[in-house]
Parts: sequence; structure tokens; C-alpha cells
Amino acid sequence: MEHLSNSAACSLIRVFLLIENRLLRQALPRLFRNRPDLLVVGQSGLSEAAPRQVLDARCDVLITDSFQTSWLPVSMARERAGQTALKAVLIGMESDEDQFMAAVRSGVTGYLLKDASASDIVAAVRAIFRGEAVCPPQLCFTLFEFVAHTGRKISVQGPAPRPDLTLRQQQLVALVAKGLTNKEIASHLSLSEFTVRNHIHRILKQVDAGSRSKAVEAVRAYGYAISP
Repeated sequence: MEHLSNSAACSLIRVFLLIENRLLRQALPRLFRNRPDLLVVGQSGLSEAAPRQVLDARCDVLITDSFQTSWLPVSMARERAGQTALKAVLIGMESDEDQFMAAVRSGVTGYLLKDASASDIVAAVRAIFRGEAVCPPQLCFTLFEFVAHTGRKISVQGPAPRPDLTLRQQQLVALVAKGLTNKEIASHLSLSEFTVRNHIHRILKQVDAGSRSKAVEAVRAYGYAISP
């Protein structure tokens, strides 16, 4: 049985469900119904109207099962509207380091894999509402490893010469940081996927990075203003 502290019991958490999986979208309200501190204020599948629905609901926590096609548009729409940063729990995710790091950079603070239980979802919503972060242990290690690697590299090598990235390359890195695929980047910049792949390959070599996520962090470390 779950027990709530007095402070948690007094805080009503307004939750919006932006869920692509219809069965899951129907099941989650039933899951929250018996939790007096959780209130579902809206739900939707993926659609062009979804960001506006989330904005109008003024929820505290967004639960979604789609990172690139739901969380990013909603996050950007909320920022443009001048609302406070939205807290998000991604559920049903893959144990993929690049996707995880892209989600973290975009502002996601709750990341649950496909094997997460109902109790895990409830606990994650409460935790990020309190200002905590939630992620699987194996992916949390990725964060520690990255910070440790970056610290060692700076302390041993000292500051490396700053790579000369073109404006186009900087634009491309910013889109990679948002978790967009090559196809989505190509569409956004009106380029071919072949051109995008070539750009990414050159950037990886210029910043001496072994993956897209590490390239983004390296570009930021060199002082380029790459927004999440």
C-alpha cells in the first residue's frame, strides 16, 4: 500500500496524458483514480491540436510515450507562451543512450523504460513534481560516465582549439540536440538526408566525438550557444 506524507497529500498534481497508445491512454486514468493527489486534467493522442490542449490544461506534469513527436512540440509551445517549464515523464522508452541524453537535454526529468510498472509511473510523477529526476540505473550511469569523461578530458588535455563550425553546422547541431532524426533535420533545413549525414560525419570528426549526443555536448563545451 502506498503512503503519502502530509505535504504530498496536500499537493494536487495536475496530469495531462499525451499518449499515442490508445490502450495505455485508457488505462492510466483508472490507475490515477484512487490516488487523491493525482488529477488527470486532459488526455489526447498525437495530433496538431495536442500542444494547444496541453497549454490550455495548465498541467503540472505531462506523461507521454512519444519523445520527438509529442514532448518537443509541447515544450516549445509552452516556452513561446511564456508558461513555466513543463515537467515530463516519458514512459515505454528504449534503453538507448543517445535518445536518453537527447531527452535529458530537452528538459525531460522522468524517463521510464518499457518494463516499468504502474507503481513506477505513479512514483515518477510524484518525484518529478517534487523537483526530483527519475531514470533507470543503467542510464543514470551514462550521465555519470559522461560527466567524468568530460572532466578528465578537460583536466588532462586542457582547453582544445575551438573547431570552426559554420552557421549551417551550428543549426544542425541544435536540431540534433532536440532529438530530431536525420530525416526530420533534412526536412527542417530543406536539405537532403545525404547532406545531413555528411554534415554530421564532419562534425563528429571536428569535435572528436563518437556519437551524436557526445558531439552536442562537445560543441557546447567549446562555447557555441546550442539551445536544448
